[in-house]
Amino acid sequence: MSSLTSVMRGSTNIDCNEKATYRSHKSYRPYMLQQFNEQNRDLLVNINGQLVHRDKAGVSPFDSAVQGGDAVWEGLRLYDGRIFKLHEHLARLRRSAEALSFSEIPPDEKLIDEIKRTLAANQMRDGVHIRLTLTRGVKTTSGMDPRLNQAGPTLIVLAEHKPPVYAKTGLTLITSTIRRPPPEILDPRIHHANLLNSILAKIEANNAGADDALMLDTRGFVAETNATHIFLVRNGEVATSHVVACPEGITRATVLEICAANGIPHQETDLTLDDVFGADEMFCTGTMGELAGVIRVDGRMIGSGDVGPTTRRLSELFSERTAREGVEVV
Repeated sequence: MSSLTSVMRGSTNIDCNEKATYRSHKSYRPYMLQQFNEQNRDLLVNINGQLVHRDKAGVSPFDSAVQGGDAVWEGLRLYDGRIFKLHEHLARLRRSAEALSFSEIPPDEKLIDEIKRTLAANQMRDGVHIRLTLTRGVKTTSGMDPRLNQAGPTLIVLAEHKPPVYAKTGLTLITSTIRRPPPEILDPRIHHANLLNSILAKIEANNAGADDALMLDTRGFVAETNATHIFLVRNGEVATSHVVACPEGITRATVLEICAANGIPHQETDLTLDDVFGADEMFCTGTMGELAGVIRVDGRMIGSGDVGPTTRRLSELFSERTAREGVEVV
């Protein structure tokens, strides 16, 4: 997609009046994408091996997650008793914990066992999203210093009945004023639980009546949204951003694998907002939402304004993989 990136590289190139007009328009999707699911009313949450009703679940005020967002996490999805890309997710969790110098990290066998116990206790098999969180643990007294953590990590397994959260009819985005930091400020390969950067961008999207926010890096190139990775399609070629200011997404990597296996032209490159506005199609990827088409950005229609054929084909190929692959846990 070199033709995409040859135009005004690094430029945001968006009309401020148009953005302001769009942000004052609330009619696109004034509701939350996620709603309370009655099936989750009596969930049992696993905290350090103890299964507790959601209303009574909690961690210590001295826990590092409470004290400073000092934790790593993974989102997992259960398909007919199997977790897709489980080992890849656990490897990323371990790399993140090691990058933050956690003194103790449970072995994968322990993590999988606690996931199995949680799913069994909640009688879950399909249509489930699991948030696996590992904090640095409880501190001896309030403070930032990791040497105050002397009791080992805290492991939280939260499994919910949660189908893919994004509408298949297409999403609307706005470009956030909040930028993704470069690796020298905070390495995006660390899948950490301090999500304030994303939350601030999501607030902007909420205020604009959009589904999510597109985020740029400090150079002005597209990084990702506040919650997902971004792909563009033009003239049949699929492109996504370099992993510079976004995490090494597992669904993102799966889409690139699918493209390679099916002869779909693809590349990783720097993408500008001009590339976004000139794309034939746009879609986002993530474990919680799988693949979802994007039909408007900053009030501008992407392509025909509908979810495109390449997006639909990749979604189908992704569904085929999740139907036959994964680690059996139920």
